Amino acid sequence: MGDNASFWETLIYAHPMCTTWKQEAEGSIYHLASILFVVGFMGGSGFFGLLYVFSLLGLGFLCSSVWAWLDVCAADIFSWNFILFTICFVQFIYVTYQVRSVAFDREFQELYSALFQPLGISLTVYRKIVLCCDAEVITLEKEHCYAMQGKTPIDKLSLLVSGRIRVTVDGEFLHYIFPLQFLDSPEWDSLRPTEEGIFQVTLTAETDCRYVAWRRKKLYLLFAKHRFISRLFSILIGSDIAEKLYALNDRVHVGQGFRYDIRLPNFYHVALPETPPVQLSHHLQRGSPRRTAIGVTNCSSFLTP
Repeated sequence: MGDNASFWETLIYAHPMCTTWKQEAEGSIYHLASILFVVGFMGGSGFFGLLYVFSLLGLGFLCSSVWAWLDVCAADIFSWNFILFTICFVQFIYVTYQVRSVAFDREFQELYSALFQPLGISLTVYRKIVLCCDAEVITLEKEHCYAMQGKTPIDKLSLLVSGRIRVTVDGEFLHYIFPLQFLDSPEWDSLRPTEEGIFQVTLTAETDCRYVAWRRKKLYLLFAKHRFISRLFSILIGSDIAEKLYALNDRVHVGQGFRYDIRLPNFYHVALPETPPVQLSHHLQRGSPRRTAIGVTNCSSFLTP
């Protein structure tokens, strides 16, 4: 115990207290290094925040090394500051390499800027999403079908990048799909991960289209590994389905100039001629969101003013 006490006393009291202070200030290089340290520690997060921090801290340590070499003439101070400068320089090069490794093609970069960046999604998370679709943008020529009613299996989730898709059922027009909207969000939401199904609508390209497609199995594996990405897609798909339902809602008229509002549940309790109530109820419960809205559209024409 006495040895420990003497060690601490030696450590604390070995050097005499400062009785006199230097009258002159240190050189401009020392103050420049201090300013760089203050500004450098104000950096943010993410790749560009790290580049900001390491670049300014590295310059600060470099200025301290020069100050120690020219003014202080202390080898130990110079050595430590130069080592710290080297570490910051290596970290800056490493982060720069990471930023280049997450660079994307023009269409994926535009997709990130328009859809994912406003939600605060980092480039590293977006890179995982892009790799899940093999970083491929698929072309669909004009008047070619993405899916056919009753034939095409639901085995992927696609997002339209450019062009316009026409959605029909039994030859009847429902709505359009525009860029930054999912092509098959209602079908995706209507199935559990272990279920299989087929499209109940036909999706046809009205113009030359470009879209990104994620395979169901690969996307569910990504969701299992990254819960944040799962929640992100859940929000995007839910918002997309709501937009499609409201697009259908604008086309439904209940007579006397009024439009049907999907927020009014009493509409479902109106007696509909020539439509068995049990069959309609079963249809509304089991159908996909898009197909449910189809049934409402067809039945509204039987309402009497």
